[in-house]
Amino acid sequence: MRRETRILISVIVCVAAALSCWASAFAAAGDPAEDTAQKILDRMTLKEKIDQMLIVECPETKMVKTQKKYQFGGYLLFGENFKNTSKKKFKSKIRSCQKASKVPMLIAVDEEGGPVVRASLYKKFRKYKFRSPREVYRDKGYSGITRYTRLKDNFLKGLGINCNFAPVADVPYEKSDFMYGRAFSTKTGKTVKFIRRTIRQMDEDDVVSVLKHFPGYGGNGDTHGRIIKDKRSLKTFKKRDLKPFAAGIENGADMIMVSHIKVRAFDGKRPASLSKKVHRYLRKDMDFDGVIITDGLAMDGVMDFVGGDEGKAAVRAINAGNDMLCVTGSYRTTYKAIRDAVKGGKIDRARIDRSVKRILRMKIKRGIIQ
Repeated sequence: MRRETRILISVIVCVAAALSCWASAFAAAGDPAEDTAQKILDRMTLKEKIDQMLIVECPETKMVKTQKKYQFGGYLLFGENFKNTSKKKFKSKIRSCQKASKVPMLIAVDEEGGPVVRASLYKKFRKYKFRSPREVYRDKGYSGITRYTRLKDNFLKGLGINCNFAPVADVPYEKSDFMYGRAFSTKTGKTVKFIRRTIRQMDEDDVVSVLKHFPGYGGNGDTHGRIIKDKRSLKTFKKRDLKPFAAGIENGADMIMVSHIKVRAFDGKRPASLSKKVHRYLRKDMDFDGVIITDGLAMDGVMDFVGGDEGKAAVRAINAGNDMLCVTGSYRTTYKAIRDAVKGGKIDRARIDRSVKRILRMKIKRGIIQ
C-alpha cells in the first residue's frame, strides 16, 4: 500500500471518529424543545393537561374570562369573531387572552382562501378576501403560491393569529365533489407541489400548519351532515390521496387533521377520527410525529356514530390517538368526560402526557412558547 493511501485512510478514520464523538455528545445534550416541553409538562396539573388538548370554538363574548378560567390549548376563530369588531379591538382581545394563559395559546382560523375565509371576509380587516389557491396558481403559477402563502401568513400574524387550519391536502375527482371548491386540484402531482410549497413557506414564517383532512376526502360527501362511508382500496389511497400528506410531512407540517369518514381501507367500522388503525397508520407507516387533531367533534359524521354523546366522542378520540380535539360543541361536557375517564382508568395518564408534550414541543418550535 502506498504511503499516501495509508495517510488518507488514517485521516478518514480520525475524522469519522471525531464525527461519531460529536454526534454522541449532541445526542446526550438532548433536544432543547423536548427538554423545555418536559419541564413545563412536569409542572402541569391534570386539569391543565386536559385543557391543553382542547382547541375550542372561540366564544363571541367573554373570551378572555373563559380562557382565564379554563386555560385551553387554543381558540378556533370563525367569522363571528371578526364581524362586529375593529382590527384594533380584535388584536387587543387576543393579547389579553394570551396574557391570561399560563401556557400561550394557539389562535387558529380557517383561512384557506376562496370559499373558506374568516378574517379576510371583512373589509375592516382586509380590502379583498384571499382568493383560492387554485385561482392564484392559474394566474401566477407555483411561485405565486409561495408569495400568496407568505402574504397570508403575515396578515394572520399581524392579527395575533399563529395557526392556520390549512392547507387542504384532499384530492377530489370532479367538480361536483364536496371538497372540489376547497381543494387545489384533481391531480395528485399538482396537489403535492402545492402542499410542498405551502408547508415550506408556513414553516419559514412560523405559522402553525394543519394538513387536512386525513386520509383524504376524495369524491365523498360532507361529514358535517351525516356519516359518510368510503369504499376505496388502500392501493388507491397510496397511489393518490396519501401522497399530498406525505409531502406535507416530509416538509415539516405541524399538525394533521383527521376526518370523520368511515374509510374501509383502514377501518370500515369507525370514523377515521375515532379509529386506532387510522392513527397507527399515520404514526407508523407515514412516520408522522407531529400533533394529530380531530375535525370538529360536533359534526354529524361523528355525533351520529356516538349517539349524540359529545363526551363519548371526546374519550374515544383521545384513545384512538388524537393529541388535540377540535371542540365545536360544549367544552364543559368534553372536559368533564375526559377528566372522569382519566380518573376512572379509561384513559391512560401516560397517553395524556404524550399528547400534551407534543403540543408543547410544537408551540416551542413555533416560538409561541418563548
